[in-house]
Amino acid sequence: MSGDPIIDVRDLVVGFGPRTVLDGVSFDVKRGEIFGFVGGSGSGKSVLLRTIIGLIPRRAGTIEVLGTRLDQASDEERRAVERRWGVLFQQGALFSSLTALQNVQFPMREYLDLPQRLMDEMAAAKLDMVGFRRADHHKMPSELSGGMTKRVALARALALDPDLVFLDEPTSGLDPISAGDFDALIRTLQRTLGLTVFMITHDLESLHTIADRVGALADGRVVATGSIADMLASDHPWVSTYFRGRRASALTSRLANSEP
Repeated sequence: MSGDPIIDVRDLVVGFGPRTVLDGVSFDVKRGEIFGFVGGSGSGKSVLLRTIIGLIPRRAGTIEVLGTRLDQASDEERRAVERRWGVLFQQGALFSSLTALQNVQFPMREYLDLPQRLMDEMAAAKLDMVGFRRADHHKMPSELSGGMTKRVALARALALDPDLVFLDEPTSGLDPISAGDFDALIRTLQRTLGLTVFMITHDLESLHTIADRVGALADGRVVATGSIADMLASDHPWVSTYFRGRRASALTSRLANSEP
């Protein structure tokens, strides 16, 4: 894993009306790592992700992604950066009027000029990559289970062979077995494709299983970053409660007992 940051956020301030949600957020994500970002409900985790990718405006601070200061980038420069990242939104956010295959093709139509036959082949390959059955390629989103929806959304995020993938609560709504399978898929793809992954999650098991580093958001700021061991050693009240509370202790004990 290289030490150079692929995401560099400094003194970021984001708010809505009189309310400030993010108040001086600073952190970086290193190239080639899975960075898990946690925080309490309503703490602003998803707001942060949406601000980084440009869906929510910032009030102050800087965001640099893939070596480009997004606030200073021209439309052409920003489009070039967006071409190099993929996003899996919470609950998948598939287009309801498009089939699974057509959903994966959507970024290809937006950014590439390819014949339909080649797009069909490329989209099918991405769906194969995430373990989505060929027999289901032409199903509509309403016909898909939660796990199938997540796999299609992940295939769409990978459609343009990105360097960086944003995942917003990737295992939310999945049963424990499906969530474990999805975690394993993310780790396998990250290693195979050399991806950098920025993952918003509340899933402690995901953090323990696949995250290389973790960032914790509380009171509008990043209050801790580091490995799971660093989180366990933190004396910040929210971080301590989250990572050393009853559920966290039970998980840690179970994982320790399952090791050979």
